[in-house]
Amino acid sequence: MLNFNEETLKLKAKNIRRNIIRMTSLAGSGHPGPSFSIVEILTVLYFCKIRFNPDNPNWEKRDRFVLSKGHAAPALYATLIELGVYAPDEIKHFRKIGGPFQGHPDGKAPGIEATTGSLGIGLSQAVGMALGAKRKSLDLMVYGLIGDGECNEGQIWEAALFAKHHNLDNLVVFIDHNGDQFEGLTKEVLDISPLGAKWEAFGWEVSTFNGHDFSEIRNFLESIDSHNGKPKLGIAKTKKGYGVSFMEDNHEYHAKALNPEETKRALHELRDKFIKDNK
Repeated sequence: MLNFNEETLKLKAKNIRRNIIRMTSLAGSGHPGPSFSIVEILTVLYFCKIRFNPDNPNWEKRDRFVLSKGHAAPALYATLIELGVYAPDEIKHFRKIGGPFQGHPDGKAPGIEATTGSLGIGLSQAVGMALGAKRKSLDLMVYGLIGDGECNEGQIWEAALFAKHHNLDNLVVFIDHNGDQFEGLTKEVLDISPLGAKWEAFGWEVSTFNGHDFSEIRNFLESIDSHNGKPKLGIAKTKKGYGVSFMEDNHEYHAKALNPEETKRALHELRDKFIKDNK
């Protein structure tokens, strides 16, 4: 676990977003918008909270992270590059057969805990890891991230019930609540509100915060009591495509790589915004 100030976290988030753009644009496919909405969460998790050794990704005492929202894999890959687990030129192998950076996370690749992509299954895997850690008396935390549209899946609610029944207070889950999914707005596809009240009724401890604010994410993580018998849920209010003006809240970039002109514009905007914010 590392611990950086906000200026350094902004730099890392910028680098992560730039590599998301590069890898999806090189591949000509991917999900840049959904990847952008979770960048701050992953930045705080990996650089301020999770016990993780980049030189030994399989260290037994590491905390675990499961990206259930598997189509946002470029954000996880770019974070692992920023940590030094992978070299930057691995972005050329995104979605290439035999490479570590598949279209959805591959649990055989270093630094990736679970194979996900079929929505709904990742939470069950995180719950299983948390239960296993409890039964083996391992002092570790399990973190998961699901999408708000993913909450349409019945398996999410089965896993939620199971986690509280087994008092998995070593489990922390984020919901990327950007209000948009592949078919359209979540409130129109299948309304999941009131989201927090539902999880509380299932026995979870629930917090809501700005998913792009480093301080609010850190405050949530630092407030966690891992000995009160309750799994924890952080509802992170986010924007799809956050960080690039023409991508923010733009459904067009849910599953569409940027063209060469858009790529150039996005990379320049990320660079210029970081310089302006840190003058």
